[in-house]
Amino acid sequence: MAVMRHVMRYGQLRVARRLARAVPWVGAAVAVLAVGSAIRRKGVVGGTVDTALNAVPLLGAAKGVVESIRGRDFIPDRRLLP
Repeated sequence: MAVMRHVMRYGQLRVARRLARAVPWVGAAVAVLAVGSAIRRKGVVGGTVDTALNAVPLLGAAKGVVESIRGRDFIPDRRLLP
């Protein structure tokens, strides 16, 4: 039974390590997919800067946490004319 626990632990660590390596790529892919809506909401420069900040792994996570605490975006949405 001890051998099975060791094998399971080894497999879990391998999967966790592989997922940890994939996280930055997944975050960057999500940011790239969201660039279109960010540009429509914030304008070309604001949407591009917002997406670039979100694509950087640790910076994007920190930006999201701070924005959720503040309750508003660092780069506000553009104002549409009535």
